Amino acid sequence: MLTHFPTERTVVLTGAASARGIGRVTADRLAAAGWSIAILDIDADAAADAAADIATRRGVRALGVGADVSDEASVDAAISRVEAELPPIVGLANLAGISSPTEFMSETVEAWDRVFAINMRGTFIVSQRVLRGMIERRLGRIVSVSSISAQRGGGTYSKVAYSASKAGIIGFTRALAREMGEHGITVNAVAPGPIDTDIMGGTLSDERKSEMSADILVGRVGTPSDVAALITFLLSEDAGFITAATYDINGGLQVS
Repeated sequence: MLTHFPTERTVVLTGAASARGIGRVTADRLAAAGWSIAILDIDADAAADAAADIATRRGVRALGVGADVSDEASVDAAISRVEAELPPIVGLANLAGISSPTEFMSETVEAWDRVFAINMRGTFIVSQRVLRGMIERRLGRIVSVSSISAQRGGGTYSKVAYSASKAGIIGFTRALAREMGEHGITVNAVAPGPIDTDIMGGTLSDERKSEMSADILVGRVGTPSDVAALITFLLSEDAGFITAATYDINGGLQVS
């Protein structure tokens, strides 16, 4: 079993093309730490642009690939390309997700299934595909994004469908960690509170930030950099004794 990271290694980040998203900032931090970067996003052009920007600024190898995380064939093709063009995949950050502010009695089966297809099934498909190589090399780090909504039952922006799908991520993480430990692979989750990204329904106004901060102990909403720093650590070599954990990152809005 490998105990040290190879110098040449790749991290795959899903849903990381958005300039205002947690994934884009995480990719930049990981590039600064020496990782090669693979960005998978439904917007292929945005993924390519994000990768090119990171490669230019950070001097690392980076690849942007269009992929629908809910589609097995699409994911397989994307990861096959990453495996062919970049160093071995050591890290995976499951960041692709969609929100759902629809109240339960107005929710439709189609919309419910779409939320679960991206947030939950996508995490399963990408993780399973990437794990093939990780198991073979006996080394890997997986971090998936849950939400404070899973713990509190909504209460921030999204409602039942989103909260249920993000609760699924926590159970998925714990169970997968049990199976992967013997292979030298850690599996963890992060549960952000309110973060100023577009998944909150667009850029937050100062008034909305103030309202949302009222019950947050540190007195502000979070930034993508706050969450990116935590994900970057959990993907690092130093985090090898942490697995099956869900890390709250919510400024004290939810005290576990």
